[in-house]
Amino acid sequence: MPHRPHIPSPGRRTVLRGSLLVPAAAALPAAVGAAPALALAGRPEAAWGVQVGSVTASSALVWVRSDRPARMLVETASTESFRRARRWYGPLIGPGSDFTGTTPLYGLPAGEQVHYRVTLADPGDPRRTGKPVYGTFRTAPARRRDGVRFLWSGDIAGQGWGINPDIGGYRVYEEMRRLDPDFFLCSGDTVYADGPLQPSVTLPDGRVWRNVMTEEKAKVAETLDEYRGNFRYNLLDHNVRRFNAQVPSVVQWDDHEVRNNWYPGQILDDTRYTEKNVDILAARSARAFHEYFPVSAPNGSYGTFSGRSRMYRTVHHGPLLDVFVLDMRSHRNRNSPNRQADDTTGILGAEQLRWLKRSLAESRAVWKVIAADMPLGLVVPDGATDFEAVAQGDPGAPLGRELQIAELLRFIKHRKVTGTLWLTADVHYTSAQRYAPERAAFKDFAPFWEFVSGPLAAGGFPANALDGTFGPDRVFVRAPDRANVSPMESPQFFGEVEIDGDSAELTVRLRAEGGGVLFTKVLRPGRVGQ
Repeated sequence: MPHRPHIPSPGRRTVLRGSLLVPAAAALPAAVGAAPALALAGRPEAAWGVQVGSVTASSALVWVRSDRPARMLVETASTESFRRARRWYGPLIGPGSDFTGTTPLYGLPAGEQVHYRVTLADPGDPRRTGKPVYGTFRTAPARRRDGVRFLWSGDIAGQGWGINPDIGGYRVYEEMRRLDPDFFLCSGDTVYADGPLQPSVTLPDGRVWRNVMTEEKAKVAETLDEYRGNFRYNLLDHNVRRFNAQVPSVVQWDDHEVRNNWYPGQILDDTRYTEKNVDILAARSARAFHEYFPVSAPNGSYGTFSGRSRMYRTVHHGPLLDVFVLDMRSHRNRNSPNRQADDTTGILGAEQLRWLKRSLAESRAVWKVIAADMPLGLVVPDGATDFEAVAQGDPGAPLGRELQIAELLRFIKHRKVTGTLWLTADVHYTSAQRYAPERAAFKDFAPFWEFVSGPLAAGGFPANALDGTFGPDRVFVRAPDRANVSPMESPQFFGEVEIDGDSAELTVRLRAEGGGVLFTKVLRPGRVGQ
């Protein structure tokens, strides 16, 4: 991409080869996944690595986890020598947050490389500090000409496929890291709290898949500590920790952070759960989610799941890009045959829909990515009669949750909102769909694209059927021919979006682990529909 910020030598790669490898390779706590003891000998350690999120042109949020109570200190600099470093005094972290903490950084230079290191200090003796943990990231650009490039995918540790040391763990993260994106959009199912792992699984061809095991991954998550253990599990993988130390994240959730296909108000009949109220489970998961990812704290209480917990938000990434991070889980109505003729709640809820319409209309970014945790025109069933996503297989006029999406698409057309495209994961394959009114039963909208990519570390599944209400045409698809194909049998998938700083053209690339680019689509700026 032209005009990308120059990274002075030795730059990021030396950080990755050198100092970053120390915390990435550090030994994790002996009882992997266990909560730290409150009284330990030695100095505080941050063996779980570092993360950065909420990156803007001038600010960011740095995350760390300690092995005991500690004071979080962050230093930032323009070079990896840390000459003229700025120091940021973070919080005292302890058991109330599962020993995780974040420190906000402000006044950063736009469009520049920022090097940082996190040091943990003994609260009783600030001179007793652990080894610093290093990371680096780029702030969002202030100039259009700098361009933007990011990756997206989702679905991690699902269907019984966890961290397999025999194949090098989550190898796809290392492949993504080498692409050096500006940020990573994780499109939900960041963990599978409802998917216990087994120590080993025999594949159809006789090979044996081996999982790294922890206590929390041996059963479905119900308690706060069990949810915390699920979010902690993926950090056991060295590829994930290296990736996190280099690539900022934009994270959303879907169902498996709590329980498969959940909706607010649901009472479970699953015998694996002693806690049947899904709202209580969702509140516990939401708390752990915000402890383990560098995202701004939600509005509202963790104690009950009342809809005040804000997962949806806008991420501004310079003049070229706004990302509208949806929450299609927390505000939806119950799963049903989805054929009601009147539906004001839908899959977003009325308040989130108003926010999205207002935010799209106010956006001055050239491109407006709608980050959805579920697809629009792909039929995702929930049992024999109910449906999980927007579509329900009826190709006629909008019904059920489709009514809300029709209202949104009509708004985008009539308000002449340009440069929209939809990105999602969830269905465990990769595809590209173009929606067009000439093929649709509902015609009052401008054409748009939806791109699907995933999983990152989960089972692969065959392609879902299309619903004709909004006229999707599946231009490309790559999917297994049977359900729950392991990562040893089928590649994992992720997508890449690149916006050129000169022409503002947006290029989408659908990628396969180890297989390069499968599909490419170039979109031109300034259009209501493509």
